[in-house]
Amino acid sequence: MADGDTGDADTTAETGDREETTGEHDRGDESHDTEIDLEFVDEGHGGGPETSDRGHGGKRSEDDKRRETDSDESDSNDSDTLFDEDFGSALENAPAATGGGQSGSPAGFSDIDFELGGDDPDFEEDPDTDLPRIDLGVDGLDRMIQGGVPERSLMVAIGSAGTGKTTFGLQFLECGLQQGEQAVFIALEESRERVINSATEKGFAFDEHVADGRLAIVDLNPVELAHSLGSIGSELPTLIEEFGASRLVLDSVSLLEMMYDDQAKRRNEIFSFAKSLKDAGVTSLLTSEAADDNPYASRHGIVEYLTDGVFVLQYVRPNDFRETRLAIEIQKIRDANHSREKKPYEITGEGISVYQQGNLF
Repeated sequence: MADGDTGDADTTAETGDREETTGEHDRGDESHDTEIDLEFVDEGHGGGPETSDRGHGGKRSEDDKRRETDSDESDSNDSDTLFDEDFGSALENAPAATGGGQSGSPAGFSDIDFELGGDDPDFEEDPDTDLPRIDLGVDGLDRMIQGGVPERSLMVAIGSAGTGKTTFGLQFLECGLQQGEQAVFIALEESRERVINSATEKGFAFDEHVADGRLAIVDLNPVELAHSLGSIGSELPTLIEEFGASRLVLDSVSLLEMMYDDQAKRRNEIFSFAKSLKDAGVTSLLTSEAADDNPYASRHGIVEYLTDGVFVLQYVRPNDFRETRLAIEIQKIRDANHSREKKPYEITGEGISVYQQGNLF
């Protein structure tokens, strides 16, 4: 072998070692994040100091220790400031648009357990039975929520393209329509006809519901919506009340967020729109694209702080599987006990089905 080839091989080996060390550091951080309470209470930094120690032969200088202490105190102060303030102030202090909130599993998704049993999840306490609750209409997912989702909740389904966010929204409305409820579907990505066709493919008679006056499908240009969002938001509660809607889907909030170049304006407008949905007294489901660098956060890192419930739909690529799988996880649902397990699901001709046993794949 030529000397040049030997040099390339050595360089590649060294690069691989560095990448492996970096991967261990990332997995340490993110696996710790999985254990953090979903109310975002700061409990420290897992994995970071340990990796740093290894890089210095197990010894740390006094400067390193002081920097670590200062960093911990700064993080603690930031956490206290963020979550001790009121709702609006917390929104203004939300993470920058590129990141979003960080929680959950590492990028390799190695923590997913596809050998989970099929029994119902063990819930720590009974739900507040005084709150009226509803089903989402997704097989398997409703079993992960004890007693159902509280009425008038504002929820978001976060996921990348092809994970079934729109299908989730269609099923959510179909569940209510089958029980005689009124519903509204606001489409920013597809036309009214395409929404009806997508529902028909799943066996949902949206065309009949529209004809009966129980379903309103509104396709809006996101640019026009952004320009008139203030007036629409102020009128929305009245319009929903007059129509008698109990469920609403907005697909997708990411397109609406993209209409604002200024980050502060984006946050204020989305906050106002979310508040109008809450004021309308309707149970709402928003869909949102996931951030490019974090499948557990929305693209702009805003809606997680505004919603009562967060569902994460993602592709899973475990090392021991050849095929890409789909998995769903409930990050939070206010006023409801829910499973914290990650469950596999499939998108079939009838919609989304969440499996209670991972080996059903």
